[in-house]
Amino acid sequence: MQVNDILEPNVRIRELKKDSVNFVLENVDLAFANSLRRVMMADIPTVAIDMVEFEANTTVLPDEFIAHRLGMIPLISMNCDEAIRYSRDCTCLQSCQNCSIELILHVACNENRTMDVTSNHLDVNGEEIEKRTPNFGHPVGKNDPSVPPVLICKIRKGQELKVRCIAKKGIAKEHAKWSPCSAVSFEYDPHNRLRHTSYWYETDIKREWPLSANAAEEEEPRDDEPFDYNAKPQKFYFEVETDGSLGPQEVVMKGLTELQTKLANLILGLKPESDDFAAGGSQIPATNGTAATATATGWGQGAGAGGWGGAPATGSGWGTSTTGGASAWNGASGSGATPPGSGWGGNTGTSAWGAGGSGWGSNSPARNTGWSSPNPQTQGGWNV
Repeated sequence: MQVNDILEPNVRIRELKKDSVNFVLENVDLAFANSLRRVMMADIPTVAIDMVEFEANTTVLPDEFIAHRLGMIPLISMNCDEAIRYSRDCTCLQSCQNCSIELILHVACNENRTMDVTSNHLDVNGEEIEKRTPNFGHPVGKNDPSVPPVLICKIRKGQELKVRCIAKKGIAKEHAKWSPCSAVSFEYDPHNRLRHTSYWYETDIKREWPLSANAAEEEEPRDDEPFDYNAKPQKFYFEVETDGSLGPQEVVMKGLTELQTKLANLILGLKPESDDFAAGGSQIPATNGTAATATATGWGQGAGAGGWGGAPATGSGWGTSTTGGASAWNGASGSGATPPGSGWGGNTGTSAWGAGGSGWGSNSPARNTGWSSPNPQTQGGWNV
């Protein structure tokens, strides 16, 4: 069962129905098969009722109970990627026809009998929008005699239920109501050749643990066959069952597309920004007002524009754009440099804090002065 790296992945559909598909996925590893299963369950967008406004509720059920049942009703979501936006991507304040669907439910019982309130009583309110299928946003199975409706509650004579629902786009990672699948499963190694499963039995393991139907796809191992410690599964038997909001073919195809997108974003995130930056030869963007351009930068590196402890630079300091006439922290040419512009308490040239040239409130003229100096500043500090 060793995976052959030369063979390409292969999909063989064994059975396709209106709401389910059974297929065999070959020449992939276990991690990929499980990733596909998880993506189909939790990362495919659909529409579901997200907000419910109650106008009248005289049933025996509280508002929260009915709102939860309404949210779990599957809605037709074909071509959901282009038909509706996410609320976070829309420019409206709360909801609009581009990011939501409005549904109305108003049922009252006037007869002396028990009346069922079902998903068939939900009606979509609003105009149809381009790129949406004719039944987009409608409850699954509405006006279809072959599909039983979803029961919401039961009412008697004199009771009424009137609500306004807002359906929005989402994925099952946010809430399970947005999942297009009711069940997704896969099986591999039906004969337990890899011994990934430990069976508990009393007398006869074969009689107490019967084989599945997928066992006919593989050859039964011999009793004297040696165990292969390097074997890996390469054949997976998938069963995908949807709730009707999306077709099984669309679920599988969108699952593969979503998985491909996730892997592409991962590769892009791990890729370095540029080869030049990794080599230390890129230009550093201006920060804190620095106007100098570095040819080769680094802390303490001999560069054209010096860093902390670097060699003489053409423009140095925090927020300065001069060519070395006035220094920044401890120097005219970078940290650790010597006069003509001295550092903290220096006495030569045009200096910094407490220096002979200028300071924090110094009255002597200076080409570059400090903070809040009363003299005109040609190219000053942070208050330029």
